[in-house]
Amino acid sequence: MCGISGIIDYSGAVIDKSVLERACATMRHRGPDDFGTWQSADDAMSIGLAAVRLAVVDPTPQGHQPFIYQNRWVLVFNGEVYNHRTLRGELQREGCRFETQTDTEVVAAACATWGVEGLRRFNGMWGLCFFDREGGRGFLARDRFGIKPIVYANDGSRTYFASESQTLRGLGDWDRGVDTQSLLHYVRFGFTAPEASIYRSARRLSPGGYLEFDRQGVRAPQRYYAPVAEAKRGTSVDYGDACANVRRGIFQSVARRRHADVPLGAFLSGGIDSSIIATHLAECTPGKIATFSVGYAGQRAYDESRYARQMANHIGSDHHELSVTADDVIALIPQLLDHLGEPFFDSSLIPTAMVSQLARKHVTVCLSGDGADELFGGYWRYLGHDSLHMYRRIPAMIRRRVIEPLLALGPRSKRSVVGRRLGQMRKLLWASTASMQARHLAWSQILSRDTMGIIDAKSVTDLTLKHAYQQIEALAGGFADGDLNQILAFDLQYSLPADMLHKVDIASMRHSLEVRTPFLDHELVEYVLGLPARFKMSRGLRKRLLVDAYRGVIPDAILDRGKMGFEVPVGEFFRRGLREMFLDTVTRERLDGFGVFDSGAVLKLYDDHCAFRGEYTDILFAILSLCWWQMRGGTVC
Repeated sequence: MCGISGIIDYSGAVIDKSVLERACATMRHRGPDDFGTWQSADDAMSIGLAAVRLAVVDPTPQGHQPFIYQNRWVLVFNGEVYNHRTLRGELQREGCRFETQTDTEVVAAACATWGVEGLRRFNGMWGLCFFDREGGRGFLARDRFGIKPIVYANDGSRTYFASESQTLRGLGDWDRGVDTQSLLHYVRFGFTAPEASIYRSARRLSPGGYLEFDRQGVRAPQRYYAPVAEAKRGTSVDYGDACANVRRGIFQSVARRRHADVPLGAFLSGGIDSSIIATHLAECTPGKIATFSVGYAGQRAYDESRYARQMANHIGSDHHELSVTADDVIALIPQLLDHLGEPFFDSSLIPTAMVSQLARKHVTVCLSGDGADELFGGYWRYLGHDSLHMYRRIPAMIRRRVIEPLLALGPRSKRSVVGRRLGQMRKLLWASTASMQARHLAWSQILSRDTMGIIDAKSVTDLTLKHAYQQIEALAGGFADGDLNQILAFDLQYSLPADMLHKVDIASMRHSLEVRTPFLDHELVEYVLGLPARFKMSRGLRKRLLVDAYRGVIPDAILDRGKMGFEVPVGEFFRRGLREMFLDTVTRERLDGFGVFDSGAVLKLYDDHCAFRGEYTDILFAILSLCWWQMRGGTVC
């Protein structure tokens, strides 16, 4: 696991080595064990690469990067390929020679032998740049599901790339102006689209994507992988067999990801996803495994630590638990906002960073349950389609004159389970008459009917929903309209890499911790995507397939409990401990500088939140992050 960056110049101009060295300095949190730079130039093209290393597989100096293979090919590689031993054997049969035990050398040999087609043979996670010195060509590539990031920018004569936006900013003088549509997408959904960035001139390589370059310049990005196209559909399968196959597939995925030459453990929140991963890790690991969780002192509505302890006792893990207070969280927020290369809305970044810091004191690698919600149907918005169907069976007069007025009067704070559930029900009814795709996009937004007024509709044209509709067809059009699998496949490729996986990468790599995601093994994903939607959600039960597959393996108290998000009570802190910070950061002048906000409406929204006239935590945290990023020099308005 590493951080990588580079500059490709299509005129042959010399690349300043000190720029590459500064890039290494900005990425040392991603790779504290080693760093290096490499440069090459001819009359038509020059290239400079930089990498920092977190040594996980073969932690000897032989794994130094940039990695030069057979004195011709050069690789910088951030990630892990879990089947590298198998690939090594295949490549040796094709005549390749190896001098190290690293997966990095296997990746270099595979790219030299098979080119871009080699990416389809990898089982793992990666962001990489591969370059052929003799041919004067190469490519950037990202793993199938976007677990590891690549952000890049072009200025006409040069291409810049890096693992993180703050490193990219230091590589050259590309345009750092804000892209208005990306900004509107961020305000609407809380993140920029997975192929975009907040900047006009910078983009992210799409999950399953690659970008070729040569002496003539850079090509348009392409995709080598699309999960919907690979989904194993069309075969009849018994539900009981599906449960057994899923359990077997997850076990095999965990077993692949447990191999490391450094200490390894698992996050354990007490929910079903992390409990499954920790259970299988314990099964295939001699001795006790290490597990890690975070809880909140005095905040029972946000605290899952009791369930994590129950699960740790069940599998006999060496469990480590961090109990934090409001003061701990408030003190950490400015540090995390400073660390962001681009604005980010998801306040679960905070506990993710805390549990990552705890884990890094004991291990270098952790397994997590990310991806299960998108794959098996874990979010309330998936259940909302069934719930809405049942709700419509209630006579219209009762709905309009009794239920909906009572919902409007109910509590709006997230301090209680009741308040959170009522908020979900209000959002569900907001888009109750639309198509499945329209409902899903409405329910996925952090903007609501009450908060749309913060966007100055007279000043900007918002094309973000149009873009999202187009992406549903592009990414998940292989499933019929009205099939929940279409929505799951869309989220798997859209919100998962842009939100959840981005969050985990930021939070974990800040503490030099590698996080592996067994639910995103491509063989497992392709199998589960091909199963009927009714296997995943039925009769008001989310993750039906997972629950039934692990009945008798995981305690019923874990399987049958309601879902809790990995959250902190930031909404409560806005009303007290974060008030001064918010008002000093989110000013009228700063808001007006973005050119899309009604600043008065934003500040009124904050007042309404503080007075309990509404619950607007997500959008307020998004705006705080945006304004903090601008204040710290992320862009100039």
